[in-house]
Amino acid sequence: MKILSVIGTRPEAIKMAPVLRFLATTYPEVTSIVCVTAQHRQMLDQVLSLFDITPDFDLDLMRPDQSLARLTADALTGLDRVFDQTRPDWVLAQGDTTTAMVAALAAFYRQIPVGHVEAGLRTGNLLNPFPEEVNRRLADTISSLHFAPTPLARQNLLREGRSDSTIIVTGNTVIDALLDVASRPFDWQQSPLASVSRNLPILLVTTHRRESFGQPLISICHALRSLASRYPELQIVCPVHPNPNVRLTLESELANIPSIHLLPPLDYLPLVHLMKAATLILTDSGGIQEEAPSLHVPVLVLRDFTERIEAVQSGAARLVGTNSDQIIALTSSLLDHPERRREMILSTNPYGDGLASQRIVESIVKIAG
Repeated sequence: MKILSVIGTRPEAIKMAPVLRFLATTYPEVTSIVCVTAQHRQMLDQVLSLFDITPDFDLDLMRPDQSLARLTADALTGLDRVFDQTRPDWVLAQGDTTTAMVAALAAFYRQIPVGHVEAGLRTGNLLNPFPEEVNRRLADTISSLHFAPTPLARQNLLREGRSDSTIIVTGNTVIDALLDVASRPFDWQQSPLASVSRNLPILLVTTHRRESFGQPLISICHALRSLASRYPELQIVCPVHPNPNVRLTLESELANIPSIHLLPPLDYLPLVHLMKAATLILTDSGGIQEEAPSLHVPVLVLRDFTERIEAVQSGAARLVGTNSDQIIALTSSLLDHPERRREMILSTNPYGDGLASQRIVESIVKIAG
């Protein structure tokens, strides 16, 4: 049996890495093929290196400031050629990127069954996040197997008419990857984090979503400047996403503030260890919302909607949006009151136990026969 996994971005690579490892080490009768679209190039490559993933096919699609239409068209034609050459029995796609949606569509055109890893996430708003909400809905419509990370994701799929027999609740594979990387040795002083003191409180901030470009991102920056003034001991650490809509705004708004560290994009290993050391995290990243509960770090979500509602319902995360006054108020409350931070620390992570990849691979092999 041939299983072809398609990866486009850094988060997809992180979440598919443990699946690929389990495939390679457990089922010698299965041929595992990896195709990357390189929707993200540099950020993808460092994760491939970290997890020793060597793609069999690399479409190298990343272009500066390319449109979604151009990316979609190039990915569709490129993947169709790969499917024609390899003739896989199954295609695995992960998440809600353009790559995941197009992989499912290209497989459908060739009548190849699709397994969707991280199926069933929903905000209920087609434009937020954009275009991810539509991408994941289309992928779920096409897929033959839905690997839902949580019971809530399963309920979303059932509500939309998916057959219960096609849905398998597995946990999220990002927890598998996180537990692996968090246990690896790491030299803080010989890393990009050397300028950040581990003896002072750390506020980790990540932002990159399209819906935050422009005024919402400026509002986030205003909040960070106010927090830097209010808490001189606080180190605000911002790994800057390379998208110019993010990078230029952060550099113009936050440069030359001593307690704000604008770092280049971090590889996954230092990012995980930075999360472990953080007092509090502000983020619009879906992955970090899932990872932080396992590291016992509270999260404020810089979005108005989230498909990771389990973290909010469990108390591990709170939606704060992009309004500067709201960000300042909630962040200050948690910094000033350690007991409120402790209330957000969970004993178990609602997104998984580190065995999601095993469940996914065992299920697809069993069902495929």
